[in-house]
This record gives sequence, C-alpha cells and structure tokens, in this order.
Amino acid sequence: MQIKKAYLILAFAMVLVIALLYGVSPAWFASTFLGVTDLNPNFAHILRAVMCLYLALGCFWLFSAFSDAHRNTAILTTILFGGGLVTGRIISFIADGQPALLLLFYAALEFAIVPIAYWVYSRPD
Repeated sequence: MQIKKAYLILAFAMVLVIALLYGVSPAWFASTFLGVTDLNPNFAHILRAVMCLYLALGCFWLFSAFSDAHRNTAILTTILFGGGLVTGRIISFIADGQPALLLLFYAALEFAIVPIAYWVYSRPD
C-alpha cells in the first residue's frame, strides 16, 4: 500500500477514536479524562461540535486516501490540523498552566504529526 494512502487511513482511524471519545458521551469523557464532574451544557456542546469537526476532516482524509486528485491536499490539511492544535495548546500551556495528562499526550501527538506529515507529503506518489 502506498505510504500516503496508509498515512491518511491511519489519520482517519486516530481522529475517529478521539472524536468519538469527545462527543459520544461528553460527561463520561470530561469526568474520566479531565476531572470535570459537573459538565456544563455549553462544554458538552463544544465537545460534540469538536467531535463533528474531527469526523468531517477524518472523512475527507479517508476519501482522499482513495483519490489521487485529493491525496496531497488531504495530507497538507493534516499538517494544518496538527499544527493548529499544538499551537493552541502551547498558548494555553503558557497562559493557563499544565492541563490534564491526556491533553499533554494529545499535544505530543500533534507536535509529532507535523514533521511526519510533511515527510509523507514530500514522498513521490
């Protein structure tokens, strides 16, 4: 299997799991991973919106894995996705302090995805 296709399928699978964790049961996610026991409806709304944003991008990546015309564009969006998220997390680390352990793990993944995705993007088709 081509590396670009495999990368996009893996990106879809990873974002699918994270999206479903966020949005299927926001109260469970918030209490289990973030220590938030009294989930505000506004916070639940944000988690479900993020879930659908992640699912939309993930579906584009999965579609693009099987579309020569969109494959490189999809890989570029994974760079923007990871880079944008890790930039926001770094700003939050500075402004707000250390978050929950899971969010530190997410930051590490997002930081790592940028050079990996660029490497995959630069491979020949």
